[in-house]
Amino acid sequence: MPPLQPWPPGRVCPSLAAALLACAALPAAGQAPAAPADPESITTLPAITVQARRSAEQARDLPLTVQVMDEVELEERRLNHLEDLLRGTPGVEVNTWGGASNANVRIRGIGSLYQSGPDDTSVVVDVDGVPTSVGNAALGLLDVEQVEVLKGPQNALFGRSSSAGALNIRTRRPVLGHTGGHARAEAGSGHQHLAEGAFNLPLGQRAAARLALRHNAQDYDYVNLNTGKPVSHPRDLSWRASLLWQPQAATEVVLRASGHDARRYQGSMLLRPYGDAPGQSLSRDGLIDDNRRQIGQYAVQLQHDLPWARLTAASSHERTDSDVINMTGSEVVLPMLGVNMELPQRVLEDGTNWNHDLRLASLPGSRTFWVAGLNHYHSGRRYMQSHPGGLFDHNMDTRASAIYGEATWPLGQQLKLTTGLRHTRERKNYDAFYSPRGFANASDSRSLSDGLTTGRLGLGWAASAQTNVYLTYARGAKAGGFNEYATQAADGVPYLSSKVDTLELGVKNELAGGLLHLNAALFASRVKNDHLIAFNPSTLANQYINADARSQGLELDAQWRAGGGLTFSGALSWINGDIRRDVVTNTPAGDVRAGNRLPDVPRLSALLGVQWQRALPAFWSLRSPVLNTRLTLRHVGKRAADVQNSFDLDSYNKVDLRLSVISGNTELYLWGDNLLNERYDLYGHHIAPGLSAGMPARGRSFGIGLTHQF
Repeated sequence: MPPLQPWPPGRVCPSLAAALLACAALPAAGQAPAAPADPESITTLPAITVQARRSAEQARDLPLTVQVMDEVELEERRLNHLEDLLRGTPGVEVNTWGGASNANVRIRGIGSLYQSGPDDTSVVVDVDGVPTSVGNAALGLLDVEQVEVLKGPQNALFGRSSSAGALNIRTRRPVLGHTGGHARAEAGSGHQHLAEGAFNLPLGQRAAARLALRHNAQDYDYVNLNTGKPVSHPRDLSWRASLLWQPQAATEVVLRASGHDARRYQGSMLLRPYGDAPGQSLSRDGLIDDNRRQIGQYAVQLQHDLPWARLTAASSHERTDSDVINMTGSEVVLPMLGVNMELPQRVLEDGTNWNHDLRLASLPGSRTFWVAGLNHYHSGRRYMQSHPGGLFDHNMDTRASAIYGEATWPLGQQLKLTTGLRHTRERKNYDAFYSPRGFANASDSRSLSDGLTTGRLGLGWAASAQTNVYLTYARGAKAGGFNEYATQAADGVPYLSSKVDTLELGVKNELAGGLLHLNAALFASRVKNDHLIAFNPSTLANQYINADARSQGLELDAQWRAGGGLTFSGALSWINGDIRRDVVTNTPAGDVRAGNRLPDVPRLSALLGVQWQRALPAFWSLRSPVLNTRLTLRHVGKRAADVQNSFDLDSYNKVDLRLSVISGNTELYLWGDNLLNERYDLYGHHIAPGLSAGMPARGRSFGIGLTHQF
């Protein structure tokens, strides 16, 4: 069938709108209404429950910063992918180079200065207890119930790759005795479309299953400068199947299988400045149509409540398969290398990992919280890249075993002491084959072992029934490793493990009778031996270097139910981070000087949200219609493009709006993203004096959608 064509700006097909609104009058069963009949009657904010420590707790009671987004906020802000969520959170920075195969994420300025490969991450993503690399930033947020962004080192409980923080993602579980689900569809400008559905089915009295599926697509927002057509038309398909079996009240088994198939994405380098029509100069269209990245995740979890503790055993398996060609257009290659040609780079990546976790924890509601466990992780990965300069093949095998525990002890009525500790033994085996064009082939084989001890110590004080104050020290660590982008054996020398020490002072308030939540935190972090690649674009060679860094700042977040159906929410992050010692790179980009600002980290970033719900008079036979409006403003300040501080990326403001009418279990909505049409930089890369590349954000877009609960 022909592709969906966008409608003229500002117009909606009248017959389509009438048909969609008519659906709102249809009855629905087995599901609560999407909005209350009188939204103005809600006068307090709900308490926030999280599982940041693998057990249900009130967020206000934890001695750490946790930012929470529920399924309603994720849908209304159109945070459909992990990358969308990361970019929409103050204090979190992400660089995906425009593709779906890799990402570098920093929280509070902490993270690899320039990562050495997919394993070199400081932020772990945990999906229903299954750890996955944050490099899978294209991962779809399908049928998600809640996302928790944990800031500061989380190694004590989340283990490896969490020295800057963690993302704890919880999807919707099967529900016993309930039949129902939801369906959602969207269409928008730039050939954007989305179709999603989820269904819950009881299997007798003691079991239930849930299936969720989503397909979405859009055009790339930059063109082939030689043809005027979009460079690609990316497509995503996500699915998840879950099975819950509860043989008795104290025991449950959950099986999960999920997959994500991302196609036609590439890591992009566009010549800066982008101009009014960003693009690449390519010889023909369709060069990246065969690009694909597939992720499969499988997990089983057994949970049993003993009279004195909860026993949990979880095992998971993840498979990743990626075959991508990244194209650099001749408009970049000509000034970079002096040759009028396009430069293709093919990247093949496949890997598997297993994770096994066995733990005992206190029962929910216990006066003393505690958890202790054992963990084993094993991964094998191949990363091969080929380009006109040659072929380079890297294989990595990683095994890590850990013992861990954490407890919160009451010290009287108002004080609580939190202690956490984890010791990890990790070993990496590395094999590489180098076949540079015009030179002899070479091979390399190395191994590396690390022993890492991490943890935290915190003191909490209940100043009143509404206010908690805490002071926490945390030690995080990231194992050493090997440069998976190396193009010669000399660059395969292992880099050192890094350590992070963070001190955080915070306060959490629930004020005005539950109408206002206000949290604040001061933090200071010191990083020893952070990771940095020195890349030479002229020779395409690179080497890995360790560097010290620091980050300190202030964070605020608040939510206020003002009455009359009006709710304000906001978050602010102010970060002052820099490099602590000189680093010689021997590249055209220059050396890294002490005092240089951390790359991609703005001093100021903020988020402001305004939501307004109001009951409407009946019209078009709609049952108790409700108007639901959400306006979101995201501000990101000026930041350095790289560790050399070669140039700055400008500040920007992103404004999004969503307008909907809810009737019964059906919602019809209009959305607009990036209403100011700011083509801000997603990243920047220095090539030579006066020459830089990057990737622009998608411009203004509009669309219409429908959600129905049944």
